[in-house]
Amino acid sequence: MSTIPDSAQRILRQAFKGLNGFMLLNWRLGLGPYISFWPFGIGRFMVLNHIGRKSGLPRRTPVNYAEINGEIYITSGFGKVAHWYKNIMAHPHIEVWLPDGAWQAYAEDVTNCEQHITIMREVLKNSGFAALAGGVNPHTMSDVALAQATDTYRLLHIHRIAPSTNEDGLGDLVWIWPFIGAVVIVVWLLGKRRNSA
Repeated sequence: MSTIPDSAQRILRQAFKGLNGFMLLNWRLGLGPYISFWPFGIGRFMVLNHIGRKSGLPRRTPVNYAEINGEIYITSGFGKVAHWYKNIMAHPHIEVWLPDGAWQAYAEDVTNCEQHITIMREVLKNSGFAALAGGVNPHTMSDVALAQATDTYRLLHIHRIAPSTNEDGLGDLVWIWPFIGAVVIVVWLLGKRRNSA
């Protein structure tokens, strides 16, 4: 992020890394489609399933996105240094989790496209507090100011290819809700029995 010092960027990267774990847990619990209820405040989220360029291991990264005319766009606020950006540039065939399910997809860097600033503004609006934390206000900045503030950002077009049959990890922890419900009922019944004794 070009508008803040390198030391602040490092702090933000660490903060977002911690937040990413929480976001992934929500998707695994089946809550992923619901955490985007307030895009301008919290953000609109999807998950990238990609391959580590060095390790060859699967990686998952939650990111903010905008859907424009049925097309999905994301941005790398830390530019080319973001590990997930490097990974998907090395292996652009990815899988994404969206509110409507898992999709096979292809990632393309379109940073220099004609509608770059218009699209970037919409993605950043859907980034909620994350854009503001990076010193960017997409709601009030002029096109010129936004272009200057995001000069190191990368804009990516996520081309959905087909629904994915591989949903490993997507909602794999939803079983916990009936378990929690059963525990709550048992505790309530035991409490009721104790009170009536």
